[in-house]
Formats: sequence, C-alpha cells, structure tokens
Amino acid sequence: MSPRREREMVEPAAFRSYYGRPILKEPAWKQPDVPLYLFLGGAAGASASLAALADATGRPQLAKAGRLAASGGSIASVVALIHDLGKPTRFLNMLRVLKPTSPLSVGSWILSPFSGLAAGAAFSTLTGRFPRLGRLAGAGAGVLGPAMCTYTAVLLADTATPSWHEAHGTLPVLFAGSALTSGAGIALIAVPRKENGPVVRAGLAGAAAELAAEHRLETGLGLASEPYRTGRAGRLLKAAKALTATGAALSVAARKNRAAGVAAGAAYLASGLCTRFGVYAAGVESAKDPKYVVVPQRERLARRAAERPGR
Repeated sequence: MSPRREREMVEPAAFRSYYGRPILKEPAWKQPDVPLYLFLGGAAGASASLAALADATGRPQLAKAGRLAASGGSIASVVALIHDLGKPTRFLNMLRVLKPTSPLSVGSWILSPFSGLAAGAAFSTLTGRFPRLGRLAGAGAGVLGPAMCTYTAVLLADTATPSWHEAHGTLPVLFAGSALTSGAGIALIAVPRKENGPVVRAGLAGAAAELAAEHRLETGLGLASEPYRTGRAGRLLKAAKALTATGAALSVAARKNRAAGVAAGAAYLASGLCTRFGVYAAGVESAKDPKYVVVPQRERLARRAAERPGR
C-alpha cells in the first residue's frame, strides 16, 4: 500500500525575507572595471586565435592586427582587473597556487600566460626581431584564445548570483559568440578588404551563437530570465542584439565596401560592450530581489519531491 498523504490544512506560505531585505549580497566588483575586464579579455582571446589562423594561412595584415589587438586587450584587461582589486599584489597573490576547482584561480593562470605570449608576439611583429619566437608566442596565445573568451562566463556562473548561476550552460556560449564578433570587429576596422573574408565568416558564426544564447537567457531560465528582459539590463541586451544583427548584415558587404566593413566592426564592438554590461547588470538585479533566490529553490524542491517513489 502506498503511504497515506496528510491533507494540507493551510495554503503554502508565501516567501518573505527579513523586512524585505535581499538574501544575497550584491556582487562587490566595481563598475565599469569588471564589465570592461570581461569584454577586453574576450576580444583579446578571439583576436589571438584569428591572428594564429591568419599567420598559418598567409594573411600578414590580419595576423598583425590580431596580435596587436590581443596584446593591447589583454594588458588593458589586466589593468581593469587590478584596478578592481585595488592593489597589484592581490593579483599576484592569485598566482601563488593553481586550484583546479576554482574558476578564479584557473582564470588567473589563463590570463597571465596569455598576456605574456600575446605581448611577445606583438613585440616581434612591431620590431621584426625574433620572428620565429614571435610566431611561436602567437600560436601559443591562439591556443589559449578560446579559454580567454569563455573562462569569465564560468567565473560568473560559479557564484550564487541567481541569474548568473542559472545560466551556467548559456553564458559560455554567449561570451564565446560575443568575443568572436568583437575580434572580428577589430579586424574589419583594421584589415584591408582582400584579407577579411575569414573575418566576415567568423563574425557571422559568432553573431549566430550570440543571438541564440541571448534568446535563451531571456526566455529559457524561468524566473531567472526576468532580469535579462527588464530594466537597464534589458535595454542593454536589446541594444546588443540590434547591434549584432546590424554588424552581421553590414559585414556581408565588407569585402566590396570598406565603409561597410568599418561600420560593421564598430557595431560588433559596441554590441560586445552592451552584452557584458547587460549581463553584469542582470546579475546585480537578481541579487537584490529575494524572489530570484527563493522561488527557484522551492520549484526545485517541489520537482524532487514529485520524483520520489511512492508519491
């Protein structure tokens, strides 16, 4: 016989927090430091990978632009991170130990060698010295490029912030697509038309991934999707989608029209900024309202209870 269920005498209690105060603390990271860190690192990673592929396929101008963008972006990303931390020594302290279970520790060990390799490749490109070592450093930075594009998404999703944590499967796709369009945007602005064919294709692939991931964020996370559709975050992400679509459309004409390529590149870069600031703003908003913490927890508990044998 199945166990007898007790009749519920009262309605389930509505959730509340103490005097309506947030259950979680807001992310303590500074703005605009951290959103810029997210954007610059992603653009640098994609640029390094594009540069490595360009070097292997005989596109010297594309390789040069990608190496310079990778070096400049990674250095600027480190500067933004250190400014957020407050002291350079705090960044160095993160390198004392490699902890595989910590996205922050792993990310620090991705960012540091990437920055060094990208800087070495850029130095060789600008000075003409040590060309073999420069190509080797550029190839190494290119291998680390995909990790640079996505590790920050894992870093956000590993927090308790509801709209970031619930998007743990989507944020890496979004950041990878956005980084690819940003890297393509830099190249479309800086590279002659005759070498930008692969850049256009990379930008279109990144745009498709980015738009699909943004749709998932806005509609596929249950209650945690709400902060991505509303308020400042909603406005920024709507602008990002429009800019990405505009950049993709303009990039098709980039091989024949230099002005279209520059405009496409500018749209891609603006979209990347809006995406990072929008995702950050959504996380902050989801930490402020206790419903984004309690309601998903209760829904998960109810699903688990319904799946138990004998229910």
